[in-house]
Amino acid sequence: MTIQFSNDMAEVTATRHYLHENPEIGLSEFNTSDYVAEKLLALGYEVTRGLAKTGIVATLRHGTSTRSVGIRADFDALPILEETGAPYASKTPGVMHACGHDGHTAMLLGAAKIIAERRNFDGVLHLIFQPAEENFGGAKLMMDDGLFDKFPCDAVFALHNDPGVPFGQFALREGPIMAAVDECKITVDGRGGHGAEPQDTLDPIVCGASIIMALQTIISRNIHPIDPSVITVGAFHAGMASNVIPERAEMVLSIRSFDPKVRDQLENRIRTIAEGQAASYGMGVTIDYQRGYNATINHKAETDFLRDLATRFAGADKVFDMARPTMGSEDFAYMLEERPGSYFFLGTARTDNDPPLHHPRFDFNDDILPIGTTFWVELAEKWLEAK
Repeated sequence: MTIQFSNDMAEVTATRHYLHENPEIGLSEFNTSDYVAEKLLALGYEVTRGLAKTGIVATLRHGTSTRSVGIRADFDALPILEETGAPYASKTPGVMHACGHDGHTAMLLGAAKIIAERRNFDGVLHLIFQPAEENFGGAKLMMDDGLFDKFPCDAVFALHNDPGVPFGQFALREGPIMAAVDECKITVDGRGGHGAEPQDTLDPIVCGASIIMALQTIISRNIHPIDPSVITVGAFHAGMASNVIPERAEMVLSIRSFDPKVRDQLENRIRTIAEGQAASYGMGVTIDYQRGYNATINHKAETDFLRDLATRFAGADKVFDMARPTMGSEDFAYMLEERPGSYFFLGTARTDNDPPLHHPRFDFNDDILPIGTTFWVELAEKWLEAK
């Protein structure tokens, strides 16, 4: 690590704990937005609010260059009942920062303070504090509100903490790094009746089970083996009693992919199989298929820049290229479709068995705050280096 700002870390930690105590769900982060904006205004940034309702862009200009860079942090929480037992645990029952967005925002605010004090750059810095990453596509909503028209960026960068990566390591990848995600709800319409007289019914549970088993053949028999994709049936709801055959059964699927053609193929096969299986049982289905986030695709030049910078910052032993992308999803994908940039993971593991992201006992590792904060300082200063 090439620069140290230990005197600022107590404030960064306090910020993280405040955000953790006061979580808000996507598109309702009004108090969070007020808190972040107030800090940025005090630091002398030009603060623009209201993109995607609660989003913020903080701009700092220095020197004469028109070169620009955007750094994004997300600040929404999840609808999860916290079980950490931390002294700064969520004060809002059923809502918690279970993905570390409190840490992401605290690090970028910490970096904002240091950058403003140092003014060691030439150009335009845009700090993007984004709402609603988890479920509502806040990145896309900010762009729909003119993010890059109002705040042009030559490149954009973002990170995510990862408790599954060794502490302090930078996990990078050129090209696809996170998957596209879609969701599908399939409802089987049967005819209910007494469980003792199944011949007088059209049993949607049996039909639904057949659909679920048939869906397993899509990845194994329709998709090329080198095209990563996943179909998961995460919920199957039908009936309430052992002796009653219900009227309908409902299943909910999560679908992950990278290639747009594969994405289309998955949807087509899911529809064909569900309809065909239901027809074979004399029933019909209703299919509600929703396209979610696109795949997150990193750009080569910006990923090379990130790799070189991280190597100088942390050492070659702390930087690695991922052998394969993760099947998780991220709405930063939309920003990378409009601007060159790169998204990476910063390892935060405490042990070999840390609670994963989105777990009720997950708690962002405060020990990483100095690393993430100072890395953002170095990235901004290096990208906007005086020529």
